[in-house]
Amino acid sequence: MTDVTAQDRQDESTHETKFAHVSRGYYPTIVALFTATLLISNVAATKGVAFFADSDFSLGPLQILPIITDGGFFLFPLAYVLGDVLSEVYGFKATRRAIYLGFGALILAAACFWIAVQLPSAEFYENQAALETVVGVIPRLLVAGLAAYLVGQLLNSLVLVMMKKRMQEKHLWARLIGSTVVGEFADTLIFCSIAAGVIGISTWEDFINYVLVGFLWKTLVEVLVMPITYRVIAYVKKREPTYV
Repeated sequence: MTDVTAQDRQDESTHETKFAHVSRGYYPTIVALFTATLLISNVAATKGVAFFADSDFSLGPLQILPIITDGGFFLFPLAYVLGDVLSEVYGFKATRRAIYLGFGALILAAACFWIAVQLPSAEFYENQAALETVVGVIPRLLVAGLAAYLVGQLLNSLVLVMMKKRMQEKHLWARLIGSTVVGEFADTLIFCSIAAGVIGISTWEDFINYVLVGFLWKTLVEVLVMPITYRVIAYVKKREPTYV
């Protein structure tokens, strides 16, 4: 048997397969969940949903019941919760990067859905109309959603980080609520302002009702899940080796 010389071992070492190192922190995982939440909620939102459809209750100009929303109502606030986790643990620059990645993913999804709709259908395919209804791109709604998402998420992160610089590790609840109020209001106002004509809003009363009810509902959901947000932030902070 031939002995393996030092030169042979050196030659083998120079031909080892190389790979880049993957970050060991939680940031990539949270960003992946953040992006997935945005994509799924935008598709689910194509379904109109009505709670207490047989009820009729108003408070001034606000139509409280029935509650009219979309199929993504339970999922979209999760994007803001994950945005809060990113902002609190990793800061504004890292969160801004995640927001831009999500923005790019939404544009890519819209482009892919548009191409899929435009492709010629096979003779046996009978669901073209359904496909167009679910994933068809309406330019004005697309612009409204992208603009609302970008501004709302950036404001949410910026407000939380600015408050943290003053409070440090104290009063997390105040940062979460304060950033949510600013981000969600901007998100809802921008979306409704751009998309009002497309979704059938034609009067100021309907517009104000849509904005306030949507804003209050989204904010309430985030307040209700705040205990979960607290635990997730504490978990990540404790186990993130780079958190200082």
